[in-house]
Amino acid sequence: VESNELVRVSFKNILIFLIVRLEISFAVIPMVINTWKFPTAAQKAFEVLANNPNKTNVALDALTIGCRTCQEEQCGYSVGYGGNPDEQGETTLDALIFDGNTMDAGAVGGLRRVKDAISVARHILDHSEHTLLVGDLAVDYAKSFDFIEESLQTNYSLGLWENWLNNSCQPNFWKNVIPDPKSNCGPYNVSEEYDIVKVAESGKSFINSENHDTIGMIVISQDGHIVAGTSTNGLRFKFPGRVGDSPIPGAGAYADSDYGAACATGNGDIMMRFSPTFLAVEQLRQGATPEQAAHTSIARIAENYPSFSGAIIVVDKEGNIGVDCNGMDDFYFSIANEEYPN
Repeated sequence: VESNELVRVSFKNILIFLIVRLEISFAVIPMVINTWKFPTAAQKAFEVLANNPNKTNVALDALTIGCRTCQEEQCGYSVGYGGNPDEQGETTLDALIFDGNTMDAGAVGGLRRVKDAISVARHILDHSEHTLLVGDLAVDYAKSFDFIEESLQTNYSLGLWENWLNNSCQPNFWKNVIPDPKSNCGPYNVSEEYDIVKVAESGKSFINSENHDTIGMIVISQDGHIVAGTSTNGLRFKFPGRVGDSPIPGAGAYADSDYGAACATGNGDIMMRFSPTFLAVEQLRQGATPEQAAHTSIARIAENYPSFSGAIIVVDKEGNIGVDCNGMDDFYFSIANEEYPN
């Protein structure tokens, strides 16, 4: 293990790492790795791999089950229903599943009133030629295949929203409007005179592990099939209709079974401008190590937004792992393999 700073924590025999920058070699396949301290998701995904080693597309099944587990557990209240509300108090969902064998993907963005976002994304992957469906029409698609329409709000999410309203709508994502969004709720109007925000400063945000814990997951099955995906309810107090990086192939996650995969978490509005997971896998294709690929992807963003908050996990086809992050006090990830199955 090579690391500037590494703390290993054991939780139910799932390896959890706290990192600043890391390269580690497990090279134990099959394997599952996911962002943040969500060990049950890794465990459940690995159980699918272990119990069905010869099943076709078991990697896709494992990722679907792993992300669904986090949705049901409301991991960090930023995955699944009843979590981060938007400005109107509604919780909406984004999800992606990317197949590294076929280079095909299925995704949903701004999904309303349907809890199982990752399964809807999987259905799009399996049964359509499209990559991404969004909003109410994605709901119509899901309902046509018997996904249940129900409220995603809970007392917890409504409480967050009400407290936000009572706190002058702080924090929020408005700029260059009046009244001053740093101390007032809307409605807002465009200011006729405003200062151009410096690039370095515009990368700053209140995004942290308390309000944006996208689960990004990478699965490698015994036959070398590599799959990557994400599930999240997005930024707390985002604009209604906002879709972040998580459901965007090459931003939230990317996979190529010939080389490896990557998944990302953090300030998606900034990160999606740089296609970091595509860049990381492309770096693997050109011969970089996972650690080098992770660092290149994060450094590319930090050159333009030094204060941005984000992290990336990169895994090559042998199961070697690289992780890098920027602007975070800490970043955890969880691993499950034959040595640490549950």
